[in-house]
Amino acid sequence: MKPEIYALLTAAAWGIGGYFEKKGLHLGNLSPQMGITLRTATALLILGVVSFPQWKLVPQAGSKALLYMIIGGGIVAGAAGMLCFYTALKGAPLTRVMPIAFTSPLFGALMGIIFAGEPLTWKMVSGMVLTICGIIVLTV
Repeated sequence: MKPEIYALLTAAAWGIGGYFEKKGLHLGNLSPQMGITLRTATALLILGVVSFPQWKLVPQAGSKALLYMIIGGGIVAGAAGMLCFYTALKGAPLTRVMPIAFTSPLFGALMGIIFAGEPLTWKMVSGMVLTICGIIVLTV
């Protein structure tokens, strides 16, 4: 399957999942911290089983690669990002939170341009501007 299809499936999973997460937080009167803990524990169990055949490759990855994964995925996106997301879900309508929260591709593109030397094209700038305009229309 093409990577773009996986990206679209990701968007669908996160959007649909956000609905159920918000519903669960409110129905159970759960704190954002408890919500993210339940989510992470469930994901850990499933991903632990799915990734089991690749566990032997972890030592071969090297400490720098693992550090990037731990800082980026575990601390920044996994803990800080998800705690902020769940706090937003708990306090505002889904239709307001999701469009703002999923401006993440803009930040990813900027990181790629600034730190990875990826090219900045007019097409990319146009897409970013249109995305920001769409978020403003949806949330203001």
